[in-house]
Amino acid sequence: MTKIKICGLTRPEDIEAVNQYKPDYIGFVFAKNSRRFITAKQAADLKKQLLDDIMAVGVFVNEAKDVIADLLIHDIIDAAQLHGNETESEIRWIKTQTGKQVIKAVSVQSRSDPVRWSGSQADYLLLDHGAGGTGKTFDWNLITDCGKPFFLAGGINIQNLSRALSKGAYGIDISGGVETDGKKDPKKIAAVIEAVRG
Repeated sequence: MTKIKICGLTRPEDIEAVNQYKPDYIGFVFAKNSRRFITAKQAADLKKQLLDDIMAVGVFVNEAKDVIADLLIHDIIDAAQLHGNETESEIRWIKTQTGKQVIKAVSVQSRSDPVRWSGSQADYLLLDHGAGGTGKTFDWNLITDCGKPFFLAGGINIQNLSRALSKGAYGIDISGGVETDGKKDPKKIAAVIEAVRG
């Protein structure tokens, strides 16, 4: 069954909602230019309230590798999602130092973009529109078999969810699609999870 990641959690109420409806993954955004940015201290406090069987993913853009590793080693996050210009050597270093999973985000502009990362050290790819967090979809017809499990992200909501699920993704990543007035909406989270899991 397709995994579900609810990204961009910022408040205790968000944790209450995901604890109730139980997605497989949640995301904490550490990119300072994001409106969903939270500090390491805020993430640590939220993580303490999160159910153990929901995986917390830290979202980074060109963050120093030792900062990422520190958050992983101290269990503030369970996996790292990299949206910047991280190299394969940096991905390998993070995995070696921490033993934790790495997701590499790929901006899909052409069919060759996912394929270019097929040999990556990352455990998963995340196929997205641009830098991420835009709330826009890319042309899903550009998705090709890249030989690696991937998350599909960018502009997914309850209206286009069934089409997103048809693309063969390991998981779907939703943020703005489960928000109302810029805040996570428990009813929308519930609707998405029910639609995926039937």
